[in-house]
Amino acid sequence: MDLVLRNATLPDGRQQADIAIEAGRIAAIGTALNLKGAEEIDVAGDLVTPPFVDAHFHMDATLSYGLPRVNASGTLLEGIALWGELKPELTQQALVERALQYCDWAVARGLLAIRSHVDICDDRLLAVEALLHVKRSVASYLDLQLVAFPQDGLLRSPTAFSNLKRAIAMGVDVVGGIPHFERTMADGAESVRLLCEFAAEKGLRVDIHCDESDDPMSRHIETLAYHAQRLGLQGRVAGSHLTSMHSMDNYYVSKLLPLIREAGVAAIANPLINITLQGRHDTYPKRRGMTRVPELLAAGIDVAFGHDCVMDPWYSLGSGDMLEVAHMGLHVAQMTGQDAMRDCFRAVTETPARILGLESYGLQAGCHADLVVLDASDPIEAIRLRAARRFVIRRGTVISQAPPAHARLSLPGRPGNVDFRLGR
Repeated sequence: MDLVLRNATLPDGRQQADIAIEAGRIAAIGTALNLKGAEEIDVAGDLVTPPFVDAHFHMDATLSYGLPRVNASGTLLEGIALWGELKPELTQQALVERALQYCDWAVARGLLAIRSHVDICDDRLLAVEALLHVKRSVASYLDLQLVAFPQDGLLRSPTAFSNLKRAIAMGVDVVGGIPHFERTMADGAESVRLLCEFAAEKGLRVDIHCDESDDPMSRHIETLAYHAQRLGLQGRVAGSHLTSMHSMDNYYVSKLLPLIREAGVAAIANPLINITLQGRHDTYPKRRGMTRVPELLAAGIDVAFGHDCVMDPWYSLGSGDMLEVAHMGLHVAQMTGQDAMRDCFRAVTETPARILGLESYGLQAGCHADLVVLDASDPIEAIRLRAARRFVIRRGTVISQAPPAHARLSLPGRPGNVDFRLGR
């Protein structure tokens, strides 16, 4: 074997497992494997998991915080306006440099697959060209899937649909949209129809920014589910954000959830950003804004978490850490039961991998040897500690490593120094 990991704990609870890797793939998993590796790593009971996957991000805007100014109101709409001010000043070199820097952050945190929306409403398609270049540059160590995103509205922006088609022809992977930013509810519904029909014609996946508002009457996820079913797109469509569902009445949601499930539409919540941008017009009581994650899961709907933004016009924080995303999602959705916390871990690993259609992802023989060794004993502890990424492995090669989180205390009245792993 090229590499053998010894004494691993797996997300399903198996302990003292060995993982043998050959030619970039997992060759075998089991207890006390009688296989030798050219390199062997004893992970000493640490959690070994497939890599983190971010189902929703905006890499064209990342690390642009403060350009051209700071979002003073903290609202979604001011963020969109700020991005519109910045677009004419963008250069391809700056876009590439910021995106590559973020990819380095991501890899160091075990994030090896990202679905990024890229704005296509600039007729130059500058951001599209830049992120296609980045996608090629990072392909050996990170899977970057791009969504053609009409930030200014498919119908509201005169050249958006033609630009979207150009972006797809250039190599962008997924069809995106933003129906709640169209001028009318009717235009929003029409944009969903057009986008789904185009995706069905081209055999593409769909990921729509859907109902990202506090408006309880926003109905675009219903329209998206209808067209997904009508066009046979089941399993290839995602509705991102869905924050208006937080404000909808319970009767309507009881009708809506089965429609989403029957249409095979996945949901992507963005806990850090949804809790930050939504409810800005409320006094008190103030809405949380994030969609109904436990109810979606209970209805049998795939739910993933995305990071959405890092240091851009919409969000001033972030570091590419999907455990931070899961940590916030757990709190906002009040998912504190044991099974629910494990669902939050799956929402940043296997569920988004399924939504993105990643091939050979997982912890079975034959899967790509893309793995993360976490300084934790199980998925719940990993979220609690935002555990250090001890080793990040891509196709069987260690591409990042870090020491465990240790501290040494020298306390008055206690003899000697105490050296221990933080939180464990």
